[in-house]
Amino acid sequence: MTTPALELIGLRKAFGDFVAVDDVSLAVPAGTVFGLLGPNGAGKTTTIRMIMDIIAPDAGEVLLAGRPRRREDLERVGYLPEERGLYRRMTVGDHLAFLGELHGLAHREAVARAGRWLERLGLADRAQRKVEELSKGLQQKVQIAGTLIHEPQLVILDEPFSGLDPINQVLFKDLLAEYRQEGRTILFSTHVMEQAEKLCDSIGLISQGRAVLVGELAEIKRREGSNSYRLVADGPLDRTAGVAGVAEVVVDPRSGDRARLFLAPDADPAAVLRALVGFLAVRDFRSEEPALEEIFVKAVRDAA
Repeated sequence: MTTPALELIGLRKAFGDFVAVDDVSLAVPAGTVFGLLGPNGAGKTTTIRMIMDIIAPDAGEVLLAGRPRRREDLERVGYLPEERGLYRRMTVGDHLAFLGELHGLAHREAVARAGRWLERLGLADRAQRKVEELSKGLQQKVQIAGTLIHEPQLVILDEPFSGLDPINQVLFKDLLAEYRQEGRTILFSTHVMEQAEKLCDSIGLISQGRAVLVGELAEIKRREGSNSYRLVADGPLDRTAGVAGVAEVVVDPRSGDRARLFLAPDADPAAVLRALVGFLAVRDFRSEEPALEEIFVKAVRDAA
């Protein structure tokens, strides 16, 4: 079995009486994209800060490549924090070269890589401009380049798409796809399920500080999809919640005639359908793989 690039074992962190992260354990497979998902305030950023040794856990352990994390190991990690920080009075070129040197690159190599990144991101003509003179979007590009300039094998990104315009979101996604193809490992946090569904191989869903759903995304969707049914019907869809065998109903508010039904594990779909046609004009009822957002909402509700 391949050693995970990153493993968390029983991480816990409290601030006074508030438990921000409560016994979180998960493994990030090497060479994959892993989404650390959850609502705002779920504990994602606190978890990442413990991984990066910015704050110390009250309990638990962080392993990198199968061994306890050491401070020097973090120099080889690419980290983009949620609260961005730039040396605003430095020139763009000097800023990137400086970040490269902080990650162990020799000065000449850091300057060369900074130049290549500026070319790639369309910022070469701004190399001698001060960072503070750039627009917010261009500053985001500089931060992305600074995260990746030392070509880390593990990249950790906290809400990386926050503040990026659509064009730069596409650029960043292309960079992440390229890194994954090169066999590097990417962990990023987000509360936007659409982004995670398109990019992630595996996910860890955190709710109220606890990991409530962890695993390969395709397998999770297959498992959840075995009891997920698409319903298209005319009539009082809200009454479907009272049908025997229906565990949960998510009505599409945009259509008025569509809903997702999550059946109980032992439910008989045929029996459920017979009950539905008693008060609905059913046009479609079929098993269907749920969207990640639906899985997310259900998991959070179940964990509450």
